[in-house]
Amino acid sequence: MAKDFTPYQQKIIKNYYENKHPLHLQKLAEMVTELFLSEGKKREKVWEKVCQSMKVLGVPESRIQHLKKQDNPELVAQLVKELNSN
Repeated sequence: MAKDFTPYQQKIIKNYYENKHPLHLQKLAEMVTELFLSEGKKREKVWEKVCQSMKVLGVPESRIQHLKKQDNPELVAQLVKELNSN
């Protein structure tokens, strides 16, 4: 169902999509900390979120699977650093 948005709402939506990459990059950086601190099932859930964010950021699927297999938050932190430099 198509919905008409007010100009104000359109501006908010436009700003979100213009800043989508930096927002996901920031979330990914925050999740690195969660990975360091979590264990067990919680860690698995954090990894799911990390993988979703990496997909949105355009990280190749092969690299995502490699990082998940290694289960090393330091490697994800290096990825965040690499993405920040671009």
